[in-house]
Amino acid sequence: MSSQSKEYDIYKDSLLRYLGYANEVGESFRNIVPVNVVWFSYLLATGYVVADASDKGYKMWKKEAKVNKAAIATVDTLIWQGLASVIVPGFTINRICWATRTVLQRATKLPGPVKKWSVVAMGLGSIPFIVKPIDRGVDWFMDHTFRRLYGHH
Repeated sequence: MSSQSKEYDIYKDSLLRYLGYANEVGESFRNIVPVNVVWFSYLLATGYVVADASDKGYKMWKKEAKVNKAAIATVDTLIWQGLASVIVPGFTINRICWATRTVLQRATKLPGPVKKWSVVAMGLGSIPFIVKPIDRGVDWFMDHTFRRLYGHH
């Protein structure tokens, strides 16, 4: 770690970061809320991604005053956040909840509400365990694909 202090990033260092996980929460509740609530959770997470990407591009523009560097910072953040905060974890939680619901319906005689809330609990409980592996996977993917195209990593 360098001797200079790290710049505060509202999108990573504040509670605003949790908006990036809104769609995972929405997916966890998918079987007990209207589908519009789930789509709204994706809207919140996508808004977070776009705001973070815009912020990174603007900061690069202020620092370098070069359109290409600002565009790369924006696009890199947009792709990374889109994959790591919305697409991959949303799909992952969706499948975890689907598998949990399927097993509970076929293999248990639990009451309906217990099954539904067990699916929610499994989805929510999975979130802390999937974040770091997904982030590392997306880092690897970005470093071996897009970032090679624009020489950033």
